[in-house]
Amino acid sequence: MSILAQTDLRRPTHQTLPTMYDLPSEESGEPGMPDEFHPHQAVLLSETFHPTTVPPDQFLTAIDLNLYYDSRHHLRYKRPDWFAVVGTPSLYDGHDLRMSYVIWHEGVVPLIIVELLSPKTEKADLGKEERDEDGTPTKWEVYEQILGVPYYAVFSRVADRLRIFRLSGGKYIEVVGHHDRFWMPEAGLGLGVWRGIYKGPERLWLRWYDAEGNWIPTNAERAEQERQRAEQERWRAEQERLRAKQEQRRAEHERLLAEQEHQRAQQAQQRADHEQQRADQQQQRAEQQQQRAEQEQQRAEQEQREKEAALLREAQSLQRAEQAEQRAEEERRRAERLAEMLRQLGRDPNQL
Repeated sequence: MSILAQTDLRRPTHQTLPTMYDLPSEESGEPGMPDEFHPHQAVLLSETFHPTTVPPDQFLTAIDLNLYYDSRHHLRYKRPDWFAVVGTPSLYDGHDLRMSYVIWHEGVVPLIIVELLSPKTEKADLGKEERDEDGTPTKWEVYEQILGVPYYAVFSRVADRLRIFRLSGGKYIEVVGHHDRFWMPEAGLGLGVWRGIYKGPERLWLRWYDAEGNWIPTNAERAEQERQRAEQERWRAEQERLRAKQEQRRAEHERLLAEQEHQRAQQAQQRADHEQQRADQQQQRAEQQQQRAEQEQQRAEQEQREKEAALLREAQSLQRAEQAEQRAEEERRRAERLAEMLRQLGRDPNQL
């Protein structure tokens, strides 16, 4: 018979049945855990259990907490080493930490219970014990038949062996071939065996992993990851600052280079202007020299023309003189001929 069938639903359970405040929260006779491994392992399971199927405040993990399961026998409980409930508020009535987990008030059974084997509890954990004379159900009967917990796992720290049982048809069937990793879709997590250092020497531990197969980090690992992320962020910020400074230096260097290039360009332009001025001056001097040369040429030509004209005039004068001399000579000769004729005629030429 399930727990719901055992509960009187005619009146609110808070008015008819004891709550966690009314029931003992300590295990009678033998308080505490048998060794250091048990609490460390339980804490590791709690630190890494972060289901993805419900909001962060809608799941509960419990370590060595009384689990009251029978509304007809209020004082009957089991005390799992560790269990998790998915789909229930993490705080009792939204404001208080639990002193125990009272199933008829909570209304949600654990998704998984984990027992850590010890010599004293091994038979009970593996369902090999008999009922007490008073008829109290065994741990196995409570988990399997009364509560119907979907998953039950036991881990031996001596044999380093994980055994997982899944509820099927009202009976626990051991899962075989899981190779120390088992996925629980109800939580969006998997339970596996991990070798590492936690609270002491390196050994095998149970812990949870995500859909990608990565181990969910512990509080210390998350803190270290945050520290590393912060250090990386600080390093990246420092790198960005250095890059910005280098960029500023490069920009300043580029600016100085640009100014130098501008100055060189101005100087080159000034030199070019100066060279152009010199070229213009040389051109002007060349033109002036050309003009002077042309003027000298013109003067030389003029002088040559004048000389030629003078020579021509001199030649003409000489020619005229020669002509005059020729005329005079001709006149003299005519006079001589005339005189000779007159003498021949017997006349005195002086009388003519």
